[in-house]
Amino acid sequence: MADDPRTRPPVPASEAGTGGDGLFASPTPAPARGAPAGAPHERPDPSPSGPPPQPQHGHGAPAGPARPAADWPRPAARRVGPVLTAGVAVVALVAGAVGGIAAERIVDAAGMYRPVDAALPQPASPARGAEGTGSDGAAGTGGAGASVGDVAARVTPSVVSLRVEGSDGVTTGSGVVIRSDGYVLTNNHVVAAAGAKGAIVALLPDGTHLDASLVGATADYDLAVVRVRARDLTPLVLGDSDATTVGDPVVAVGAPLGLDGTVTTGIVSALHRPVTAGESSGTAFIDAIQTDAAINPGNSGGPLVDMAGEVVGINSAIAQPPGSFQATGSIGLGFAIPSNQARRTAEQLIEDGTATYPVIGVYLDERYTGEGVKVVADGSGDEPPVAPGGPADDAGVRPGDVIVAVDGRPVTSPDELVVAVRARAPGDAVTLRVRPAGGEGAERDVRVVLDEATSE
Repeated sequence: MADDPRTRPPVPASEAGTGGDGLFASPTPAPARGAPAGAPHERPDPSPSGPPPQPQHGHGAPAGPARPAADWPRPAARRVGPVLTAGVAVVALVAGAVGGIAAERIVDAAGMYRPVDAALPQPASPARGAEGTGSDGAAGTGGAGASVGDVAARVTPSVVSLRVEGSDGVTTGSGVVIRSDGYVLTNNHVVAAAGAKGAIVALLPDGTHLDASLVGATADYDLAVVRVRARDLTPLVLGDSDATTVGDPVVAVGAPLGLDGTVTTGIVSALHRPVTAGESSGTAFIDAIQTDAAINPGNSGGPLVDMAGEVVGINSAIAQPPGSFQATGSIGLGFAIPSNQARRTAEQLIEDGTATYPVIGVYLDERYTGEGVKVVADGSGDEPPVAPGGPADDAGVRPGDVIVAVDGRPVTSPDELVVAVRARAPGDAVTLRVRPAGGEGAERDVRVVLDEATSE
C-alpha cells in the first residue's frame, strides 16, 4: 500500500541542476478535492496556496481527483526546469540481489557486485567537531570555531561534478563522495536523463574524468547513487539532520552552471518544508531543509554542510517567482533533502539497488477544502479508500475521516501528509489526529505503524 497525494507543498521550488538539471521544487498549495491518498497516476493541478512562489516544474501537471496521501498509488509529477535540465524522472533501478560471492559482497541479476553492508562513515559522536577526519577516513572540521574557509577546504575535495549525456542532450549536476571506494550520492533528476543508453561522467576535484555507473535510484526521494572506479577518495559524513536548527550556519558546495567547486554560505531558514519535485513519471516528496545559501542550476546533488563539515542535506530544489517556467537562479529559497533520509536511502541503493518508502494505505480527497486532509469517502474503481488490512485500516481510520495532524504537526494538504509520512521509515509508528467523517464525534488520536512500499 502506498499513499502518495498529487498536490504540492506550500512553497513551489525548482530543481537545481545545470544546463538544465530541472530543479524546480514545489511546496504544497491547498489540496484539490477527490484525490486518492496514495493511488492515482495522475495528479491534479493544485491551486497556489497564497503568496509563495509558483512551483517551477517545467510543465504543469494535469488535474485529477483523488490521490494517495500516504503513498498508495503514485502521483504524477511535474517537470521542473529549463530545456536540457535534468528534471526529476524515474530511473530504472538495478535489479535486486539474487546470488552471493565472498563475505562482504553479493552479485545481483545485472552482474553488479554489491556490499552486504553499505558501511557509510558515521557522524562524530557524541561531540561533533573534533579536528581531523571521521570514521572511515571521512573529512571532518573543527566545529564551532571553524571558518567558512576551513569548511570549504575540507569539503570541496569530496564533491564531484557530474556530466550526463542522454537523448535530450547534456546536463550537469553535482554529487558527494560517501565511500572511499567510489560511491557518490546525487539527485535522481541529475542522472535520470542518461536513461538506458546515455553516459554519466564524474569530474573529480583533481581534474580526473571517470565514467560512472548507476548503482540505484529512486524518484520517490529524488536520490541516486553512482559509482566510479577509484580508490582512496575522501568521503563526507552524512550527519544527523535531526540536530539541525533554524538559524544554523550552513555551506553549500557544488557546480552551479558548471562552475566546479563553488562555495556559498547561508543559514537554515526553515525546517520540515513540504516540497514536491518531479515530472509525470515520478514525484519526489521531500520534508525539506530550507536555506538562503545560494543554490543554482547545477548545484543539484551537492552537499549542504554544517560548520563541522558534516552533510546535513543534499541540495535538490529552488523556488522561483510566480510565472517563471525555468530555473532562473537563486532567490534565497533553496531546499535540501535531510541527511538522515539521504543516509537511509543511500544504504538501500548501495546494498539492494532499490529503495523503499513508508505508507499508511489511504486515498486522499484532493477537492476537499476544509481543515486537515480528508480520506476519500468512496472508492475509485476497484481501489477502496482505505486499504483493507493496511496500517490505517488496522488503526481504525475510515473513509471520509479527516486527518488534521501527524505527530502533533498540522497538515493542510495531501502533499503535506505524504511528506510527513515519507519523512519516517517503514515500521515507524506515527500518531494521527483524526476527525470522524461528517464531523460527528470527538477528534481522536490513532497510532499507525507504517507499512513499506518499494520504489519503481
